[in-house]
Amino acid sequence: MQIILLEKVVNLGNLGDIVRVKDGYARNFLIPSGQARRATAAAKEAFEARRAELEKAAAEKLAQAKVLGEKLAGTTLKMTQKAGVDGRLFGSVTNADIAEELKKSGFEVSKAQVRMPNGPIKTVSDSMVSVSLHTDVLVEVQVTVYGETA
Repeated sequence: MQIILLEKVVNLGNLGDIVRVKDGYARNFLIPSGQARRATAAAKEAFEARRAELEKAAAEKLAQAKVLGEKLAGTTLKMTQKAGVDGRLFGSVTNADIAEELKKSGFEVSKAQVRMPNGPIKTVSDSMVSVSLHTDVLVEVQVTVYGETA
């Protein structure tokens, strides 16, 4: 299926690109989330009429993400979890836990934006995680997990 991208999509294209994707990806994800429209003649004309408005909105989103990224850069989260004497956690620290902790600190971040390259944290340690605020803004955050004996 051919679609017109209404915003930048990672590994797919930029605003205004007409790309071919699998039908299910377009119908189930891109179109309902507002990131794309079917590439019909009427949709192409409507897009060209709204192009300046969409580009302005995309630039504002990027500017907001950069401002938030500057505030978030260098942040260290301190979390306490129950752990055994050998330093292994009972459970783990996931992206949802980190997103919740960031919200407590005043940063509006969803768990989907928190990227953990090595998977969930399962030991008492310092770890670096990435927060993807925008497709072009990726910020590193240090997470320090302290052990709490039961």
